[in-house]
Amino acid sequence: MSSVRNTVFTIVYALSVIFYGTLSLTLYVLPTRARHKIISTWTNFIIWWLKISCNINHKLVGAENIKNLQSPVVVMSKHQSAWETFFLQTIFWPSSTILKKELVKIPFFGWGLLGLNPIPIDRSNPREALKQVKAGGLKRIEDGYNLIIFPEGTRLAPGERKKYARSGADIAVACGADVIPVAHNAGTCWPARKKGKIAGMIDIHIGQPISTAGKTSKQVIDEVENWIESTMETLPLKQA
Repeated sequence: MSSVRNTVFTIVYALSVIFYGTLSLTLYVLPTRARHKIISTWTNFIIWWLKISCNINHKLVGAENIKNLQSPVVVMSKHQSAWETFFLQTIFWPSSTILKKELVKIPFFGWGLLGLNPIPIDRSNPREALKQVKAGGLKRIEDGYNLIIFPEGTRLAPGERKKYARSGADIAVACGADVIPVAHNAGTCWPARKKGKIAGMIDIHIGQPISTAGKTSKQVIDEVENWIESTMETLPLKQA
């Protein structure tokens, strides 16, 4: 049954990519924010379709911490799968993510991504990529977008961790934005670099805003890492 569910999900997912990719090409006459609003319905659809087709649900803890945000924030999240790249955009709209520039060149898929106003970077040139992240991040915050960053830089299996990069903290400190830390175990349902999905409940925790006032980027990223990793220790490493 799980293989059938995964096949059904993949077919509809592929059709949605074609639909939204094509749709995005017709929307460039609209203002960026309006175009972003329309294309972002794709992220809501994917989260809903995962629930229907693969029985993947989620439990959100800490929603009250983002209920009354008054200005753009830098969201720093654990990265385990594609699931959080969709879900975080549903609760932090309008938001912008950082991604490999190669992705926006993919027909249909890349066209849709561009409609979400991301920050494409060249990972083959780390120094230039850092410049692109900071310049693009500051511009998105200035334009009223929340910025979603995965400080470990790559998807990791549940239980794994890597060094947290300070680029997101640098941006937050530079513009005085608060940081919202996010911990989750999405990799237990949508494992990285694997085709299959596993039915179950994803736990996602939103932390309280972390002020950057009077702090260095090192202090900020240490605070973010401590909160995320201590919270991760409370989450299941696999579905029951």
